[in-house]
Amino acid sequence: MSAAHAAGAAATTTGEAATVHAAFAATAEARPRAPFLRVLDSVAARYGVPAGDLSYGEAAARVDRLRAALATAGYGHGHRVALLLENRPAFFLAWLALNALGCSVVPINADLRAAELEYLFGHAEPELAVSIASHAPRLREAAAASGAATPVIDVDVLETLAIDGTGEPRILPSARHGAPATGAPGRDTECGLLYTSGTTGRPKGCVLPNDYYLLAGRWYAGIGGMAALRPGEDVLITPLPMVHMNAMAYSTMAMIATGGCVVPLDRFHPSGWWSDVRAARATVVHYLGVMPAMLLAAEPSPTDRAHSVRFGFGAGVDPRQHGAFETRFGFPLLEAWAMTETGAGAVVIAHREPRKVGTACFGAPLPEVETRIVLDAGGVAGVDQPGELWVRAQGADPRRGFFREYLKDPQATAEAWEGGWFHTGDLVRRDADGQLHFVDRKKNVIRRSGENIAAVEVESVLRRHPEVRDVAVAATPDPVRGDEVLACVVLRDPADAGTAPLGAGALEDVAARRARVARELVALCLEQLAYYKAPGWVAFVDALPLTASQKVSRGELKALAQRLPGDPGCLDQRHLKKRTGHGR
Repeated sequence: MSAAHAAGAAATTTGEAATVHAAFAATAEARPRAPFLRVLDSVAARYGVPAGDLSYGEAAARVDRLRAALATAGYGHGHRVALLLENRPAFFLAWLALNALGCSVVPINADLRAAELEYLFGHAEPELAVSIASHAPRLREAAAASGAATPVIDVDVLETLAIDGTGEPRILPSARHGAPATGAPGRDTECGLLYTSGTTGRPKGCVLPNDYYLLAGRWYAGIGGMAALRPGEDVLITPLPMVHMNAMAYSTMAMIATGGCVVPLDRFHPSGWWSDVRAARATVVHYLGVMPAMLLAAEPSPTDRAHSVRFGFGAGVDPRQHGAFETRFGFPLLEAWAMTETGAGAVVIAHREPRKVGTACFGAPLPEVETRIVLDAGGVAGVDQPGELWVRAQGADPRRGFFREYLKDPQATAEAWEGGWFHTGDLVRRDADGQLHFVDRKKNVIRRSGENIAAVEVESVLRRHPEVRDVAVAATPDPVRGDEVLACVVLRDPADAGTAPLGAGALEDVAARRARVARELVALCLEQLAYYKAPGWVAFVDALPLTASQKVSRGELKALAQRLPGDPGCLDQRHLKKRTGHGR
């Protein structure tokens, strides 16, 4: 189905809405009793929130009460509000209420640590931050350290205003600055600021307007084929976090566009996945590539096909396990490709047969998407020849549906769009049938369980250890996570590092020192970065592979990282990488 047809199909409920809130309000008016959010018992217990369904009508009423309180407190068009609410219902209500006022939301990953939070506050400069209680102190410290001085309130404040309508906006801190923009919010108004890792080591803030989200929902609502949605009938379950574009732009907006129900999980729990799917009565599941591997690892059960799922939508399934999953569990995993930057402007999905399961195929671009596969030398790749994928929207506006810009980084924005094409940094190949196959990532980014990790960001933290002379980080294959972080470490001489000289038991002392430093390096990262960015492997080497200009040879490093695990000097630290529990 073409983009025009997709928009027309979705228009039955969302009309020509100019904002996310307007699209939601149109669906709420048309289907007030239909379920919008479904909170499962398992999720309610972990979050400490009520279980059950929240209808479109009741959600709209709560959003309106919250919008009125925020407006009275002075929040308006052009303000940004940071949200650390995970996948709680409060996130959805806050997002919609703020969007109605023309405010942009800045979702915060609860796994971020001090250095990351400080950067985010200083860079995004939010007018307000809303957090679950257990994380609020960290946010206040980061806001103060950044100089932003952003007030941080507990989510209970918003929930009280949304649910009981007490009309006490005085419990909200007043906006410190007047609304930066005038007039009613529209399609080009910033709706969200999502951060994505890049090769510079600092996350880039992707400015995403309302149009980005609206087009994503309409694209999904009208894509058809094996991914066809059924207006008013579908229940979409997702364990993906609301800090990612998939959960916000595709899961949520597709259900708003079709009057369906979103079932957000707190995260992916392999042992309880199928019971959650059945309890939700899910017809669509969203997945990351790591999930099928974990589910296949469980013992086969007579209930493997006891569900109502028609298809899964995601990316990154291991080609070797793709067919086995579909055979065992009885529904197709429709592999797709997109980036935070591209949105629906250049999404590609394998949603029609033949899908070429097991070949890393993610389908052929629709006519509305222009693609070019470019060799390092600059020429266009031939059939089955890997090259970097360049994309743009067909027509007069090649950036339609894409992000607007990288916040405060016009140079990076211009570089990404050099020559009028968006340079994705992904290596793909086009087969003789015009189908695209994922090959590798050109950028120096590690992708672990769906999370992008910039190597230089991790390296900057590891270099703070007094015994580290030099360090370089690369991806190493992991059978479950896709990639794992591997750090190649060159230690300082013990005397230079201030440690005791080696004694008679020199070999034992070397091993003990390496074990200690490895633990300390992981602990250092866990203090400063999200847990998934810490090295799962720490390899001690005599020297790093360097180029003639004395820079790290990333190509050689990548090859080295493939073979180091299992060597005596490469220590497995994956057991130390643990996600902290959810706050209440």
